[in-house]
Amino acid sequence: MYRISFISLILVAIALMPASSWGQVTVSGSIQSDILIPQDDEKIGTEHYDDKVLTNTYLDLKLGSKYVDAGGRFEFLEYPLPGYEKDLKGWGVPHFYVKGHYKNIELTVGDYYEQFGSGFILRTYEERSLGIDNALRGARLSYTPVEGVSVKALTGKQRRYWHHNDALISGADLEVSLDQFIKSMQDHDVRIMLGGSWVNKHEKIGDDAIFLDATHKLNLPTYVNAWDARINFTHKGFNLLAEYAQKSQDPSFDNLYHYGKGNVAMLSASYSRKGMSLLVQAKRSENMAFRSRRTMSGTSSFINHLPPFTHDQTYALPAQYPYATQFGGEWAFQVEAGYTFKKGSTLGGKYGTKVKANFSHVRGLDNGDVKNPVKDDVLMGSDGYKTSFFGMSDEIYYQDIDVQIEKRFTRDFSLIFMYMNQRYNMTVVEGHGGMIKSNILVADGKYKFSPKLTLRCELQYQFCKGDDGDWAFGLAELSWAPHWMFTVSDMWNCGETKVHYYQALVTYSLKSHRIQAGYGRTNAGYNCSGGVCRWVPATRGFTLSYNYSF
Repeated sequence: MYRISFISLILVAIALMPASSWGQVTVSGSIQSDILIPQDDEKIGTEHYDDKVLTNTYLDLKLGSKYVDAGGRFEFLEYPLPGYEKDLKGWGVPHFYVKGHYKNIELTVGDYYEQFGSGFILRTYEERSLGIDNALRGARLSYTPVEGVSVKALTGKQRRYWHHNDALISGADLEVSLDQFIKSMQDHDVRIMLGGSWVNKHEKIGDDAIFLDATHKLNLPTYVNAWDARINFTHKGFNLLAEYAQKSQDPSFDNLYHYGKGNVAMLSASYSRKGMSLLVQAKRSENMAFRSRRTMSGTSSFINHLPPFTHDQTYALPAQYPYATQFGGEWAFQVEAGYTFKKGSTLGGKYGTKVKANFSHVRGLDNGDVKNPVKDDVLMGSDGYKTSFFGMSDEIYYQDIDVQIEKRFTRDFSLIFMYMNQRYNMTVVEGHGGMIKSNILVADGKYKFSPKLTLRCELQYQFCKGDDGDWAFGLAELSWAPHWMFTVSDMWNCGETKVHYYQALVTYSLKSHRIQAGYGRTNAGYNCSGGVCRWVPATRGFTLSYNYSF
């Protein structure tokens, strides 16, 4: 743990810099504190907590000037909220940095986040809702020698909760915008960006030796290299991105220590103009789990990120079964389309009508006789399994089709209607449960009584085959601008358990302050963002949240 004074770190950073380099200093930051006073509830299967109050609290502070920036984060998770891994327990200052910038060059020393391309070989980021912070601690250099050319180089060790993994991560990235050098492309509004990246992991075997049997251990590579190449073409409303990445031999817990190489390919095309949008994407990935420690499991220690190509659902019941990217390998497809019927037209009516549709489909690779390669013990120490690039298995991992219609009927009343058909392979994603099939209906209405008083109501129903059966959800939210919001909701399992998950919340906002108090139950399940998921156990109790930015 980092039992180091947050203030002392900032003072040291300031002291190391000449006074002339700071000039006028600005101070900014934020406070976030989420608190739960838990109660036992046998009916929903809550865990028992000896601590009377659980909290995740963060304080960010940033100092900015003309040439030098510095910052840090204090975290208090001595009594973490349910669902956060036990390794998160602790408090201190795990994140601090000093950044110097002059003209077209920038140097950061300390903790930093970075992403190369789409993140196939490098993406470090913070996602507090998932308990993820995989920042690198070391040095990063960013340089723009001429307009249209960007160069990055970095090295560091990756954070894992309150420690850092031993492996040294190094990499470089280059992006060149051709249109900055070709006038005819500028004249015709054509932009082409070429990009390339390289990442190296230097990880000694140490105590992580893996034995094939009682007398033989695997010869694990000390160096693992990954590279990425991409091209992005843009013309007016059309955009095309093609990207490919490859990783050298990297036996790890994720692939059961086989020596096959990893790769991922993606093609994404989009078109947009006023009143219309279209997105078509395809991705094939194989053996692309890339960690800073090969023996780790769970959501920690990932150097890279693979986007899931599934729609992020915001409504409660459509988000019941979110998809988590399968790093062993998958084919993923997504199509999104949006269209606005103009005001005055037959379908647009007086105020216009917006229609959105999404189709997501994910299935496994054709692995021959190996049905589940990451769980087949015969792969350990081998060269892996053979696949055809375009080969797909018969097994569907995930699929959803949803249509959303948004229409304003009067100046004060609007309605969103959504239908979703979903197939969720719980066995693949969670290890049990089979294929869950569901049809979901959502109605979301909003009525404005006055410029300050608005009522929003949701009604949702999920016809579900498998798991716990059908669900119903209702919500009422009264907003009294500019300060108050009152929310009550209930998610009811009308299938197997017959349990109600009720909640009542009061929210008050004043300038940059936001405080929310509530009481209720939450259902156990996965919380996902961008294909990365965290299991959240069932809870009951009083909640309090405070957010402030300055």
